Amino acid sequence: MPLDAARSGFAPPLSLRDVAVDAPDGRALLRVGALDIGPGEAVGIRGPSGAGKTTLLHVMAGLIRPARGAVRWGDTDLATLDEAARDAFRRRSLGLIFQDFLLFEELSPLGNAAVAAAWAPAAERPEIRARAAGLLDRLGVPPGARGVSGFSGGERQRVAAARALAADPAAVLADEPTASLDRASADRLVGDLLALARERGRTVIAVSHDAAVIAAMDRVIEVADGAVVAAGAA
Repeated sequence: MPLDAARSGFAPPLSLRDVAVDAPDGRALLRVGALDIGPGEAVGIRGPSGAGKTTLLHVMAGLIRPARGAVRWGDTDLATLDEAARDAFRRRSLGLIFQDFLLFEELSPLGNAAVAAAWAPAAERPEIRARAAGLLDRLGVPPGARGVSGFSGGERQRVAAARALAADPAAVLADEPTASLDRASADRLVGDLLALARERGRTVIAVSHDAAVIAAMDRVIEVADGAVVAAGAA
């Protein structure tokens, strides 16, 4: 269930209104009339392949700027910001987890998990590195000096989860986070991610075809043919 009011103040609410994303040829890729996600909610996004799930997630993350409409995290409307301002908001407020990990092969687990420190103000870098090390420990990944090239899929995705949380974001957005994992690794990752998010009142939004991931969420958004067709209980 969502966090109670006393613990849900860390993440701002997310509100989408009259959002439209079009392909270069003018074809409609996504249409969202109204969608709200409350502070501290864990929300799954599901639907058939090509339905627009990842497009919706990318709009929420500011990776795609809609042709029209509003994408508000609290008082910040990502749809009104230029690319540099959206990038800055994402670094400050959002943690992203991708299906294909996107790790730096030559870096250690700690080097990957603490990569946000490279763009942070100097005064914040030690805290990010310390938080990254603590997250790796909790997720069962040795920080180690070796690169991650020999890591299993489960180990890689746990490093990616630590990276997403290391800068203490208000929300974590994940795109098929368990797609390349075995069942045991997938269940562990989702359980750990939700536990770590709920400790800080973070919102979690995950696109997934994995029924177990969807079942772990507070509620589910159904996407079909580029439109939100339902947003109810899991």
